[in-house]
Amino acid sequence: MQGLTLNDINQQLIIRQLGTIDYVECWHAMQHLTDSRDSDTVDELWLLQHPRVFTQGQAGKAEHVLAPGDIPVIPVDRGGQVTYHGPGQLVVYLMVDLRRRKMGARALVTLIENAIIATLSLHGITASPRPNAPGVYAAEKKIASLGLRIRKGSSFHGLALNIDMDLEPFHRINPCGYQGLEMCQVRDFVETPSFSTILQQLQNQLQSDLGYTSAEILTDPLEVS
Repeated sequence: MQGLTLNDINQQLIIRQLGTIDYVECWHAMQHLTDSRDSDTVDELWLLQHPRVFTQGQAGKAEHVLAPGDIPVIPVDRGGQVTYHGPGQLVVYLMVDLRRRKMGARALVTLIENAIIATLSLHGITASPRPNAPGVYAAEKKIASLGLRIRKGSSFHGLALNIDMDLEPFHRINPCGYQGLEMCQVRDFVETPSFSTILQQLQNQLQSDLGYTSAEILTDPLEVS
Protein backbone atom coordinates (compact mmCIF):
# COMPACT_ATOMS: atom_id res chain seq x y z
CA MET A 1 0.00 0.00 0.00
CA GLN A 2 1.68 3.14 -1.26
CA GLY A 3 2.34 5.80 1.36
CA LEU A 4 1.70 3.50 4.34
CA THR A 5 4.39 2.46 6.79
CA LEU A 6 4.72 -1.07 8.14
CA ASN A 7 3.23 0.14 11.41
CA ASP A 8 0.24 1.60 9.53
CA ILE A 9 -0.40 -1.71 7.80
CA ASN A 10 -0.03 -3.56 11.09
CA GLN A 11 -2.87 -1.49 12.58
CA GLN A 12 -5.30 -2.19 9.74
CA LEU A 13 -7.73 -5.08 9.36
CA ILE A 14 -10.26 -6.21 6.79
CA ILE A 15 -13.28 -8.00 8.28
CA ARG A 16 -15.43 -10.06 5.93
CA GLN A 17 -18.87 -11.06 7.17
CA LEU A 18 -19.72 -13.76 4.64
CA GLY A 19 -22.98 -15.30 5.85
CA THR A 20 -23.27 -18.98 4.84
CA ILE A 21 -20.63 -20.14 2.37
CA ASP A 22 -19.55 -23.47 0.89
CA TYR A 23 -16.56 -24.92 2.75
CA VAL A 24 -14.40 -25.78 -0.27
CA GLU A 25 -14.97 -22.39 -1.90
CA CYS A 26 -13.96 -20.64 1.31
CA TRP A 27 -10.96 -22.90 1.89
CA HIS A 28 -9.60 -22.27 -1.61
CA ALA A 29 -10.06 -18.52 -1.12
CA MET A 30 -8.03 -18.69 2.11
CA GLN A 31 -5.28 -20.57 0.33
CA HIS A 32 -5.24 -18.02 -2.50
CA LEU A 33 -5.01 -15.07 -0.12
CA THR A 34 -2.20 -16.72 1.85
CA ASP A 35 -0.19 -17.71 -1.23
CA SER A 36 -0.55 -14.34 -2.96
CA ARG A 37 -0.02 -11.99 -0.01
CA ASP A 38 3.15 -9.99 0.59
CA SER A 39 4.51 -7.75 3.34
CA ASP A 40 2.04 -4.99 2.41
CA THR A 41 -1.09 -7.19 2.50
CA VAL A 42 -3.59 -6.19 5.19
CA ASP A 43 -4.66 -8.97 7.58
CA GLU A 44 -8.21 -10.30 7.38
CA LEU A 45 -10.83 -11.94 9.61
CA TRP A 46 -13.64 -13.90 7.94
CA LEU A 47 -16.80 -14.59 9.97
CA LEU A 48 -19.29 -17.08 8.54
CA GLN A 49 -21.24 -20.31 8.72
CA HIS A 50 -20.86 -23.46 6.62
CA PRO A 51 -23.43 -25.96 5.37
CA ARG A 52 -23.03 -29.36 7.04
CA VAL A 53 -19.54 -30.78 6.49
CA PHE A 54 -16.87 -32.81 8.27
CA THR A 55 -13.29 -31.66 7.78
CA GLN A 56 -10.32 -33.93 8.43
CA GLY A 57 -7.05 -32.24 9.42
CA GLN A 58 -3.60 -33.22 8.19
CA ALA A 59 -2.97 -35.51 11.15
CA GLY A 60 -6.46 -36.99 10.87
CA LYS A 61 -6.96 -40.73 11.26
CA ALA A 62 -9.74 -42.49 9.37
CA GLU A 63 -10.89 -44.38 12.47
CA HIS A 64 -12.11 -41.13 14.02
CA VAL A 65 -14.74 -40.79 11.27
CA LEU A 66 -17.30 -43.25 12.60
CA ALA A 67 -20.44 -42.94 10.48
CA PRO A 68 -20.59 -39.75 8.39
CA GLY A 69 -23.74 -40.78 6.56
CA ASP A 70 -24.94 -38.07 4.19
CA ILE A 71 -22.44 -35.44 5.37
CA PRO A 72 -19.34 -35.05 3.19
CA VAL A 73 -15.86 -35.55 4.65
CA ILE A 74 -13.21 -33.19 3.23
CA PRO A 75 -9.47 -33.68 3.86
CA VAL A 76 -7.92 -30.24 4.47
CA ASP A 77 -4.56 -28.65 5.21
CA ARG A 78 -5.11 -27.42 8.76
CA GLY A 79 -3.75 -29.01 11.90
CA GLY A 80 -5.76 -31.37 14.06
CA GLN A 81 -8.18 -34.21 13.50
CA VAL A 82 -11.79 -34.38 12.32
CA THR A 83 -14.43 -31.82 13.26
CA TYR A 84 -17.89 -30.78 12.15
CA HIS A 85 -19.21 -27.50 10.76
CA GLY A 86 -22.87 -26.68 10.30
CA PRO A 87 -25.56 -23.99 10.55
CA GLY A 88 -25.68 -22.26 13.93
CA GLN A 89 -21.92 -22.54 14.43
CA LEU A 90 -19.83 -19.36 14.17
CA VAL A 91 -16.65 -19.93 12.17
CA VAL A 92 -13.87 -17.32 12.21
CA TYR A 93 -10.88 -17.61 9.89
CA LEU A 94 -7.80 -15.54 10.72
CA MET A 95 -5.44 -14.52 7.91
CA VAL A 96 -2.75 -12.89 10.03
CA ASP A 97 0.87 -12.09 9.10
CA LEU A 98 2.52 -13.52 12.22
CA ARG A 99 6.02 -12.47 11.25
CA ARG A 100 4.90 -8.86 10.90
CA ARG A 101 3.15 -9.03 14.27
CA LYS A 102 6.14 -10.82 15.84
CA MET A 103 3.82 -13.56 17.08
CA GLY A 104 4.28 -17.32 17.15
CA ALA A 105 1.64 -19.94 16.45
CA ARG A 106 1.25 -20.88 20.12
CA ALA A 107 0.68 -17.25 21.07
CA LEU A 108 -2.02 -16.96 18.40
CA VAL A 109 -3.78 -20.10 19.69
CA THR A 110 -3.74 -18.72 23.24
CA LEU A 111 -5.04 -15.36 22.06
CA ILE A 112 -7.93 -17.01 20.17
CA GLU A 113 -8.84 -19.17 23.17
CA ASN A 114 -8.82 -16.14 25.47
CA ALA A 115 -10.97 -14.13 23.05
CA ILE A 116 -13.57 -16.91 23.00
CA ILE A 117 -13.50 -17.16 26.81
CA ALA A 118 -13.96 -13.39 27.16
CA THR A 119 -16.87 -13.43 24.71
CA LEU A 120 -18.60 -16.29 26.49
CA SER A 121 -18.17 -14.52 29.83
CA LEU A 122 -20.40 -11.72 28.51
CA HIS A 123 -23.21 -14.31 28.52
CA GLY A 124 -22.47 -15.65 31.98
CA ILE A 125 -20.66 -18.74 30.65
CA THR A 126 -17.51 -19.81 32.47
CA ALA A 127 -15.10 -21.45 30.05
CA SER A 128 -11.43 -22.40 29.93
CA PRO A 129 -8.78 -24.03 27.72
CA ARG A 130 -7.14 -27.37 28.41
CA PRO A 131 -3.41 -28.10 28.34
CA ASN A 132 -2.29 -29.93 25.17
CA ALA A 133 -5.81 -29.88 23.68
CA PRO A 134 -6.51 -26.66 21.75
CA GLY A 135 -10.05 -25.43 22.16
CA VAL A 136 -12.38 -24.03 24.79
CA TYR A 137 -14.46 -26.02 27.27
CA ALA A 138 -17.53 -25.21 29.39
CA ALA A 139 -19.05 -27.52 32.01
CA GLU A 140 -16.48 -30.19 31.03
CA LYS A 141 -17.69 -30.20 27.41
CA LYS A 142 -16.10 -28.66 24.32
CA ILE A 143 -17.81 -25.50 23.10
CA ALA A 144 -15.21 -24.24 20.59
CA SER A 145 -12.63 -25.94 18.37
CA LEU A 146 -9.40 -24.56 16.88
CA GLY A 147 -7.40 -25.60 13.85
CA LEU A 148 -4.74 -23.45 12.19
CA ARG A 149 -2.21 -23.64 9.39
CA ILE A 150 0.85 -21.41 9.13
CA ARG A 151 2.30 -20.84 5.67
CA LYS A 152 4.77 -18.18 4.51
CA GLY A 153 4.71 -16.84 8.06
CA SER A 154 0.94 -16.22 7.94
CA SER A 155 -2.02 -18.02 9.48
CA PHE A 156 -5.22 -19.31 7.94
CA HIS A 157 -8.10 -21.51 9.09
CA GLY A 158 -9.19 -20.64 12.64
CA LEU A 159 -11.97 -21.36 15.14
CA ALA A 160 -15.49 -22.74 15.34
CA LEU A 161 -17.78 -21.70 18.20
CA ASN A 162 -20.97 -23.72 18.74
CA ILE A 163 -23.84 -21.29 19.32
CA ASP A 164 -27.26 -22.70 18.37
CA MET A 165 -26.93 -25.79 16.19
CA ASP A 166 -27.76 -29.46 15.79
CA LEU A 167 -25.02 -31.28 17.70
CA GLU A 168 -26.04 -34.75 16.47
CA PRO A 169 -23.37 -34.94 13.72
CA PHE A 170 -20.65 -34.76 16.39
CA HIS A 171 -21.79 -38.25 17.45
CA ARG A 172 -20.78 -39.52 14.00
CA ILE A 173 -17.10 -38.75 14.70
CA ASN A 174 -14.59 -38.70 17.52
CA PRO A 175 -14.43 -34.90 17.74
CA CYS A 176 -10.86 -33.65 17.38
CA GLY A 177 -9.73 -37.27 17.64
CA TYR A 178 -11.00 -37.82 21.20
CA GLN A 179 -13.29 -40.80 21.69
CA GLY A 180 -16.33 -39.90 23.78
CA LEU A 181 -15.59 -36.17 23.82
CA GLU A 182 -18.83 -34.38 24.58
CA MET A 183 -19.71 -31.15 22.78
CA CYS A 184 -21.87 -28.29 24.00
CA GLN A 185 -23.05 -24.93 22.70
CA VAL A 186 -24.10 -21.51 23.91
CA ARG A 187 -27.77 -22.55 23.77
CA ASP A 188 -27.11 -25.03 26.57
CA PHE A 189 -26.40 -22.07 28.87
CA VAL A 190 -28.45 -19.23 27.30
CA GLU A 191 -32.07 -19.86 26.34
CA THR A 192 -32.15 -17.77 23.15
CA PRO A 193 -28.62 -16.83 22.12
CA SER A 194 -28.26 -14.14 19.47
CA PHE A 195 -25.91 -15.34 16.74
CA SER A 196 -25.38 -11.82 15.40
CA THR A 197 -24.60 -10.42 18.85
CA ILE A 198 -22.04 -13.11 19.63
CA LEU A 199 -20.49 -12.67 16.17
CA GLN A 200 -20.04 -8.95 16.81
CA GLN A 201 -18.66 -9.50 20.31
CA LEU A 202 -16.10 -12.07 19.21
CA GLN A 203 -15.15 -9.96 16.20
CA ASN A 204 -14.52 -6.95 18.45
CA GLN A 205 -12.58 -9.05 20.96
CA LEU A 206 -10.27 -10.52 18.33
CA GLN A 207 -9.69 -7.14 16.71
CA SER A 208 -8.81 -5.58 20.07
CA ASP A 209 -6.64 -8.44 21.31
CA LEU A 210 -4.66 -8.58 18.06
CA GLY A 211 -4.04 -4.84 18.27
CA TYR A 212 -5.80 -3.55 15.16
CA THR A 213 -6.97 0.05 15.47
CA SER A 214 -8.74 0.36 12.12
CA ALA A 215 -11.11 -2.12 10.48
CA GLU A 216 -12.94 -2.15 7.16
CA ILE A 217 -16.04 -4.35 7.25
CA LEU A 218 -17.07 -5.99 3.96
CA THR A 219 -20.14 -8.11 3.22
CA ASP A 220 -19.46 -8.77 -0.48
CA PRO A 221 -19.18 -12.38 -1.74
CA LEU A 222 -15.68 -13.82 -1.95
CA GLU A 223 -13.87 -13.60 -5.25
CA VAL A 224 -11.49 -16.46 -5.95
CA SER A 225 -8.96 -15.98 -8.77
